[in-house]
Amino acid sequence: MARLVYGRQLAEKRRKITEYVQRNPVLHDAGEQAFMTREQKYDDAARKTSEIFRRLEEFGTYPGEESFAHVINEVIGIDGYPLALQHVMFLPALLGQGDEQLKAKYAARAQRGEIIGTYAQTEMGHGTNLRALETTAHYDKKTQEFVIHSPTTSSIKWWPGNLGKSSSYAIVAAQLHIDGKAIGPHNFLVQLRCEKTHQPLKGILVGDIGPKISYNTTDNGFLKLDHVRIPREQMLMKHAKVLPDGTYVKPPHAKIGYGAMVHVRSHMIRAQAHMLAMAITIAIRYSAIRRQGEIRNGGGEVKILDYQTQQHRLFPQLARTYAYFFAGAEVVALYQKTLEKIDEGDVTLMTDLHAVTSGMKAVVSFETGNAIEQCRMACGGHGYSAASRFPEIYGVQIGGCTYEGENMVMLLQLARYLMKAADQCQGGQKLSPLLEYLKGKEKKSRLSDAEDREKLVKAFEYVSRSVVFRAHERLAALQKSGMSAEAAWQANAVEMTRASRAHTRLFIAQAFHQKVLSVKTADRKINNVLDQLCALFLNYELLDMSHYLLEDQYMTTKQIGIIRENVYRLLKDLRPNVVSLVDSFEISDRELRSVLGRRDGNVYDNLLKWAQSNPLNKEDVLPGFKTSLQPMMARAREASKL
Repeated sequence: MARLVYGRQLAEKRRKITEYVQRNPVLHDAGEQAFMTREQKYDDAARKTSEIFRRLEEFGTYPGEESFAHVINEVIGIDGYPLALQHVMFLPALLGQGDEQLKAKYAARAQRGEIIGTYAQTEMGHGTNLRALETTAHYDKKTQEFVIHSPTTSSIKWWPGNLGKSSSYAIVAAQLHIDGKAIGPHNFLVQLRCEKTHQPLKGILVGDIGPKISYNTTDNGFLKLDHVRIPREQMLMKHAKVLPDGTYVKPPHAKIGYGAMVHVRSHMIRAQAHMLAMAITIAIRYSAIRRQGEIRNGGGEVKILDYQTQQHRLFPQLARTYAYFFAGAEVVALYQKTLEKIDEGDVTLMTDLHAVTSGMKAVVSFETGNAIEQCRMACGGHGYSAASRFPEIYGVQIGGCTYEGENMVMLLQLARYLMKAADQCQGGQKLSPLLEYLKGKEKKSRLSDAEDREKLVKAFEYVSRSVVFRAHERLAALQKSGMSAEAAWQANAVEMTRASRAHTRLFIAQAFHQKVLSVKTADRKINNVLDQLCALFLNYELLDMSHYLLEDQYMTTKQIGIIRENVYRLLKDLRPNVVSLVDSFEISDRELRSVLGRRDGNVYDNLLKWAQSNPLNKEDVLPGFKTSLQPMMARAREASKL
């Protein structure tokens, strides 16, 4: 099963990496991470980063490869490390948008780790709205330089990872101005710190923004630029260009400059799936050893995993984990295909890619956050302890709802694509293969057996089609009533986000269903259990959207009842295999770092050991008790004698 989730080559690499880390104590944590200060976490991550780069050949993987992420998770964890943005944003942006001259000067140096870079787009006052960024880049034709400047407090770059203390370079998003004319946001490579001393350069004010909900090993930073001059050649000019005389050359596609963001959104779906895999592994393993209450009087306490309510809480999240892994692979494949087409001069797939990544980023990050919280609550009181690792997993994961595009904005960006598609569909124009379902005419479901996967997927198509056209019709009606296009869009925004969610849930359902159809293994047990997981996903998700199915009588209450009963049956069918299904993610105890999720199930003894290792327990009587509470109690005793 692990080979299906990761692919054969990656699954084997992951195992070798896990074994290598286990054999080398220098790569192990310096202490329990939950008890470390921010400085201690950063220092330990920096130490281990250096050790990792010393051993890349031995690991057999390199930054930018999917298996390298496993090295980081095993050795450092999910809380970030000093070169995280270097490999997920700085280098992809440099390689994807920089011209050959700029890449020749900096790319190899960054790949070797000679320099550390980040991607600085978000400002204190603006994030997703790129067109409103305030940082400026004025072109000086006399010196052939760009002058990069932060004109206001709200224009200060705020949030970029590894900006605060680690990075010596940044790709800075700024509004290009030529001869006093604003051209729009473009990317520029700016040196921030001296390569020898690491001290900030003249005109650079840079630092860490402070503690966050989580992800505190990472030095998210602020950056204020005071008329910093850079050579013309340090604009990223693979697509858009500024010639020495100030002539501006447009890119072949308006959104081609968003490459770094789209890269992150394309790959973050599988990263989100991995964090959900960690959470569901902890919850299911713990539920398999935790005993509480009786199902039959006198039958003894049972594993909480045997309660239907616990299964209903967890098993759909397990199915979602597999769905997100498989759908994430589809998104990465589309991203790679788009890059190949762009290199050939064909940018037609950019629109599809931008729409798909916007919707997937929004829906998967939101649903993953909800799922992790369900996993935590399913573990009772112990799930609230940092020993469970749920606080860190949730804290790191939930940031995905806002970084690389706030989710509501992402849904509305997808909605523009869908509203345009609805126009094209009604006009009889050709649609992208991703949107062909909009031409469907089916008004009534012929579902009589919830085992019929094709009819279940057709129901997803119906939901998305009906919600898209409902939003489209309402938008047109608002404009017909006299509203401007902008006012109508605002008044219809909620309906359009619903359309975007429905379309994205269809994409995920189709990806999971097609994966099951494509899998041909010699092991019938794997085929059967994968089919059960997909069936649970399809039935559970449709039940969640049943109001849409009933609204226009696409389905009857009897058909919804069939789906509901099938969910209950599938919970029972999956029960014998759920522990094996989470074990198939092959997340080692070292990577999981959870007392509750230990593979050996020895939770209670280790929970006590974990608590006893708490620095607070080094002394039986704390200084604060001696200096404050003890005198207070003494005063109270004396007063009681009067």
